[in-house]
Amino acid sequence: PWWRHHVPEFAEKPVLFDCAGNTLLGVLHGVDSNKGRLGVLIVVGGPQYRVGSHRQFLYLARRLSSAGFPVFRFDMRGMGDSEGEQVTFEESAPDIAAALNAFMEAAPNLEGVVLWGLCDAASAILMFCIADPRVRGVVLLNPWVRNDATLASARISNYYGNRFISALFWKRLLSGKVNIRAALRGFLTDWQKKLRRRPMAKSRKPVLSTADSESEYSDFREQMLTGFQHCRIPVLLILSGADLTAGEFVELCQADQRWADALSQKNVTVQRLEGADHTFSSTEYRGAVENWTLGWLDELVIGYPNLNSCAEKTS
Repeated sequence: PWWRHHVPEFAEKPVLFDCAGNTLLGVLHGVDSNKGRLGVLIVVGGPQYRVGSHRQFLYLARRLSSAGFPVFRFDMRGMGDSEGEQVTFEESAPDIAAALNAFMEAAPNLEGVVLWGLCDAASAILMFCIADPRVRGVVLLNPWVRNDATLASARISNYYGNRFISALFWKRLLSGKVNIRAALRGFLTDWQKKLRRRPMAKSRKPVLSTADSESEYSDFREQMLTGFQHCRIPVLLILSGADLTAGEFVELCQADQRWADALSQKNVTVQRLEGADHTFSSTEYRGAVENWTLGWLDELVIGYPNLNSCAEKTS
């Protein structure tokens, strides 16, 4: 038929698997790839619409699998088509482990897996998954590290600075369409929150105000940092240039030497896409992320001799 010449054929297979007594749904891409020995497990964060910017996960899976890398994407408990009560990214370790098991079982030729995650999925990967010997690398996009101090600092560095050089902002200001009092009040509030984080001490640990010292670094960010510090596998970190979440991550790495040291490890590759929003929602930005991921995967295959036959080289 004529449509066979216009519609790409994708080998995709639904996979049902168990997690804590609940049935979860995943989709395996590249089921017919006998040479695929390195796979990619896409970890999705909170509930998403499956259209628009978040359809990127489908596009990514098809792009990677067409290059010879089997891909598995799935819904965590209580999300999408999976059963159970909805879990947060801080509770997602069993879901990721179950998906990894299901992926390896559904694609028995796999010798290793790369974990790929955006936002809080990237945070979950750092918190829980680095130590699994089956994980050969991780791709982290705009990791979620939000608290009041980092959000305020990122707003000052990104949001306010961009507004002050925006011709549209000054046009609206001069025409009376901007509430000056509200804008100043928001700026001063963020500035006060930023100042609560004081400069680094010689101990290379952040010196915080008394109010923050017990809570700010006793939460998921500490678990992320521990995973990052002990990570010895290759890491690809992709940051958006026009995203507050990415800005907060950068602010945290600048304010805390421990994060800066982890980021500067030889196994970490950092790519920054100027102008990109949080979800890399345009065709241009999504394509750049796919190309970076594929290029990095090719290098990863070379680094693991037993995986040299895993995928065709991308053009």
